[in-house]
Amino acid sequence: MWSAIVTARKRKLTFLLALLLWSPLLHAQEPVDTLAIRLIREEGLQRSQVMETLFWLTDVYGPRLTGSPQLDSAMAWAARQLQAWGVQHVRQEPWGPFGRGWTLHHFRMEVTAPVSFPVLAYPKAWSPDIEGPVTAEVVRFDVEDTSAFAAYRGKLRGKIVLLEPPRELNEPFEPLARRRDADDLLALANAAHPEGGGRRYSAAALRRLELAQQRLQFLYEEQPLAILDRNFRGDYGTVFVSAARVPAPPGTPWFERPGPWKPGVQVIPQFTVAVEHYNRIYRLLERGFRVEMTIDLDVSYHENDPYEYNLIAELPGTDPRIGDELVMLGAHFDSWHAGTGATDNAAGSAVMMEAMRILKRVYDQLGRGPRRTIRLALWTGEEQGLLGSRAYVNQHFAELQGWGQPPARLKPAHEKFSVYFNLDNGGGKIRGIYLQGNEAVAPIFRAWLAPFHDLGAATISLRNTGGTDHLSFDAVGLPGFQFIQDHLAYGTRTHHSNMDVFDHVIADDLKQAATIVAAFAYHAAERDERIPRKPLPLPEGTR
Repeated sequence: MWSAIVTARKRKLTFLLALLLWSPLLHAQEPVDTLAIRLIREEGLQRSQVMETLFWLTDVYGPRLTGSPQLDSAMAWAARQLQAWGVQHVRQEPWGPFGRGWTLHHFRMEVTAPVSFPVLAYPKAWSPDIEGPVTAEVVRFDVEDTSAFAAYRGKLRGKIVLLEPPRELNEPFEPLARRRDADDLLALANAAHPEGGGRRYSAAALRRLELAQQRLQFLYEEQPLAILDRNFRGDYGTVFVSAARVPAPPGTPWFERPGPWKPGVQVIPQFTVAVEHYNRIYRLLERGFRVEMTIDLDVSYHENDPYEYNLIAELPGTDPRIGDELVMLGAHFDSWHAGTGATDNAAGSAVMMEAMRILKRVYDQLGRGPRRTIRLALWTGEEQGLLGSRAYVNQHFAELQGWGQPPARLKPAHEKFSVYFNLDNGGGKIRGIYLQGNEAVAPIFRAWLAPFHDLGAATISLRNTGGTDHLSFDAVGLPGFQFIQDHLAYGTRTHHSNMDVFDHVIADDLKQAATIVAAFAYHAAERDERIPRKPLPLPEGTR
C-alpha cells in the first residue's frame, strides 16, 4: 500500500512539474486549460471505469460480429451505460442495407484417419452449416498456375481441400510484445510529408492476386465440402481468422467484391487451421497417407433486418455562437468472432466511452457544458470496409463517390465540423498522434500533448496511417486523426485472432489513453476556432 502511495505522489509531482515547465510556452501559443487537465487526470487515472466497460464488451457481449444478435446486445448495453453516466441524445442511427448476420453455435473438427486427433481451427465468418458430423477425405490443391486446374477437374466435390502449402515456422526468439522505443518514435517524428495516391502493387503481386481469385473461382465451380487454409501468420495455437471468401471477376476493386454477408451469395464452408495442425495434415498427405477428417458446424444466418446501426451519444454544446459545431471521437464497435474482440476493438470503444464519462464528470465539476457539441460514435461494419463510418459521413457531411475520389457534394454540416479523433490500433497506450499530412495542426496537438509527456505521450508525426475509421472523414476534407499507440502484441498475437481477449489488455494503458482522448476532445470543444483543415482531396493518382 505504501509503495502505491509513494508512486502516486511521485506521478503527481512529475505532472505538476511538467505543467510548471510548459505553462509559459503554452500560454504563448495554443492555450491549455491546466485546471481542466488536472480534473481530467484525476478522474481518468484515479477513478477509471474503463476496465469494467471492457469486461462487459468482451466477456459478456463478445464477440460482436457485424449483423449478429451479440452485437445488438452489446450496443444496447453501451447505450444504457452512457445514459446512466448522464451522456445525452443516445441513439442508434441506421445505415445500409448491410446484409445478413451470422452466429456460430457449435463447431468440431478432427482427423480420424490414419490417426485420430482433434484439430485446432475456426470457421470463417458467414460459412454455412455442415449438417453432420460429416467425414470426408482431405486432398491437397497444389496450383501454381491455371494449367494445373485440369488435373483437379471433377475430383474435388465432397472433399476437404487444403488450399495452400505448409508454412515453415521459426521459433519466436524475439519478444512477441513490445512498446515503441525512442528510435521508433524519433522515426515517426521525423517522417516526411506523406505522398499522395493510394497503394500500388507490383506486377508480380497483381499476378498473385489474380491467381488467388482464379483458384477460388475454380473451387466454387468444383464444390468441395470445405476449404482449409492456415493464414500467413500465427503459431503456438494462435489462429488469425476473419470472413469466408467468395470469388469476384478479375480486376474487381476490393471495395466492390461481393461479401459473404450479402443475401443470396453462395458460400462454401471455410476454416482457418492452426498452422502446426495444418502442416501435420499436409505432411501426412505428402507421404502418401489417406487422410480423413470429420467436421460438424452449426451456424445461423440473421436476415430479419438488413440494416446496421452506429451508436451515437452527445454532450451538447452550450456556446450560442459555436454550440452547434462538432467535435467527434469514435472507435469501431464490431469485431471478428474467434476471440471476444478485446484489442480490436473493445479497447478503443471502452476508451472512447470512458472519455465521455470523464468529460461529463469534469464539466459537471466546472458547472457548465462544453462550448461545442462533443459527439461519440461507435461504428459497425468497420471490419467489412469502414462501412458504418463511411455511411455516417455520407449521411451527414458529404456525398461520397468511390474510394479515392473526392466527394460529389458537401452538405451544410461539413462547415460546422471541427475534428474527429479515432482509436483502433490495439490496447496499447497513446504515444502521440498521426497528423495525416495536416501540418497546421502540429503546434496545436503538440501543446495538447505537453501535459502528458510524463505518461509517455509526446510524438507528433506528419505520417498518414490507414485501415480505420478516421479515413472516412479525411476522405472528404474533414480533420480526422488516429492516435499513435504502443504495439504490445497486437500484430503478433491478438489482431483478428482467437487470442483477442480481455486478458491481453493492460489496464494502465487504457486509463492513460482515455485520459488523453478526453483532454483532446475538451480542448477541441473549448478553443475559439475549429481545427485547421487540409484542402479537399484530389482524385486518387492526381496531384
